[in-house]
Amino acid sequence: MDSPEFDLVVAGAGGGLVAALRAAELGANVLVVDADEHFQRGNNTSMCTAMIPAAGTRWQEAAGVQDSPHRFLDDIARKTSATADRRVAGALAESSAALVTWLADNQGLELELVTDFRYPGHTADRCHSIPGRHGSRLLRHLVQRAQAHPRIELIAPMSLRHVHTADGRVTGVEIATPDGNSEHLTTSAVLLATNGFGADRDLVRLHMPEIAGAHYHGGRFSRGDALRIGRELGADSGFLDAYQGHAALSARSQTLVGWATVVHGGVIIDSTGRRFAPETTGYSEFAAILAGRPDAAGWIVIDEHIAELCSVFDDFRTVAESGSLVRAATAAELADSIGVPAAALADELDAARRAAAGEEPDRQGRTDTRRPLSAPYIAIAITPALFHTQGGLVVDEHARVLAGRTPVPGLYAAGGAAIGISGHGASGYLAGNGLITALGLAFLAAEHVRSAVTA
Repeated sequence: MDSPEFDLVVAGAGGGLVAALRAAELGANVLVVDADEHFQRGNNTSMCTAMIPAAGTRWQEAAGVQDSPHRFLDDIARKTSATADRRVAGALAESSAALVTWLADNQGLELELVTDFRYPGHTADRCHSIPGRHGSRLLRHLVQRAQAHPRIELIAPMSLRHVHTADGRVTGVEIATPDGNSEHLTTSAVLLATNGFGADRDLVRLHMPEIAGAHYHGGRFSRGDALRIGRELGADSGFLDAYQGHAALSARSQTLVGWATVVHGGVIIDSTGRRFAPETTGYSEFAAILAGRPDAAGWIVIDEHIAELCSVFDDFRTVAESGSLVRAATAAELADSIGVPAAALADELDAARRAAAGEEPDRQGRTDTRRPLSAPYIAIAITPALFHTQGGLVVDEHARVLAGRTPVPGLYAAGGAAIGISGHGASGYLAGNGLITALGLAFLAAEHVRSAVTA
């Protein structure tokens, strides 16, 4: 194709901005479109905790953390019972250090290694985040960088309707405004970064019925556009039952309380005042467990020490400012305030304290080492939620979309538009899997796009 109007068209201004920035840095002319006029506060990247897992980084070395891509890959395999796509997981693990280094050094992102707690499933401190630990700050930074780059054009609201091919190779796209005005552009490469299909309740009910009744806490434009576009081109799809759930969404503020509350020693009870599952199970699979409890609701119980530790999160401070933290001097007062049986709650908290102190086995089989809770207590009402789907178009180690196991030249997918690295269902989700596939696959796609253009 002679002189395409753009070397790369990116659909989705979340993690897809990484592809735009990297490709432009390498000399490509890039168009980014997003269907959501308010994507900076409404897409899944903006709602995340900005945790980017990466192995073998300089931040880990400075902190004395021993880690490697192989160890990261082993953790993914263990969490998913070896069901995750090993080629994609391996490519992301191997490139993760280069990704965070590029974000810091080339894009000026202020990264830090999270060492104050560790999410279930990670055997090393490898989550890298930013001050405030909130995706809105991450996204705002990427948007500002993209808007300032002379080789990047960013348009919203504008959606990608179709990808055109000739002889099986990408040749152009059709983009459209919300009122239906469309335009055809020529390009040799397209990255689908439109997230998954969490906002399409019919698809959710079809592929993940156990979480279909839960609150959806994700971008409203995550309607499966990538699946539709990919299938028009004969692309393969997989892991459509995979998703990230979350059991720590504030019922009052609809803001993420955060699983750090639990990792630091908090416990979860239901309306009977009883714990009902080991909290070390992980926040994703715990969502479906919580959804099966009476009223599909519960409470996280913490203390003032944990509240102070969690105050580094923007989200937790928002929850606190919303009046969602119920404080009480004793277990009996707490039970009265939240409306659960006092005897049951007192018994559970006492048993949890003994288990945390090593005096007896944990009733629910919780396996972590934690500090015992102490009065005064804090309870936060929580509701289960679906955050985003983790299945999508099948891609290879370069983020190329496959059709019949063969790459479609010029077509790429990242984030929720592509298969993730969480295996099947909710139990394989490892903290940061969503963001590493969004940013990491976008990074790999940009590298491959430029090598293809210059070949």
